Amino acid sequence: MNRTEKKAFIASLATVFAQTSMVVVTRNDGLTVAAVTELRRKVRAAGANYKVAKNRLATLALDGTQFNGIAPLLQGPTALAWSEDPVAVAKAVVEFAKTNDKLVLLGGSLGSQVLDADGIKALAELPSLDALRAQLVGLISTPATRIASVTQAPAGQLARVFGAYAKTGEAA
Repeated sequence: MNRTEKKAFIASLATVFAQTSMVVVTRNDGLTVAAVTELRRKVRAAGANYKVAKNRLATLALDGTQFNGIAPLLQGPTALAWSEDPVAVAKAVVEFAKTNDKLVLLGGSLGSQVLDADGIKALAELPSLDALRAQLVGLISTPATRIASVTQAPAGQLARVFGAYAKTGEAA
């Protein structure tokens, strides 16, 4: 990489850090090309990105961003995964790390909050943003459904009483 390519890479990574909400740092010592390809596929399917970057260039790109706290994690063979949805990227990386012991979670950052590996794992256990939205809609619609059933109950009871009266009148 020449100097202009390095500057362009730092600038592109800095824009990524400005636009994202979550960055996960992993150590990928000994991963095969096939394993890294599989990891990238899973991360991309979750709506996230995964990139192996030179630590020095990544540190320069982190400078002045909200993710500056993860700079000490960038030592050795590391890679970065990021996404707008913090749960999605954490789930994708944690699930892959469970099946492949050569991928080690070092930590990450949710905004300016630096997380260790346990924090990333705890974040991965949360439901996704879509699941949380569905739960919220369910909570909002449940009282309305109950109100509708309560208001319909007296009318239903009256109809059953009239129906029973009609049956007794026909039987007599």
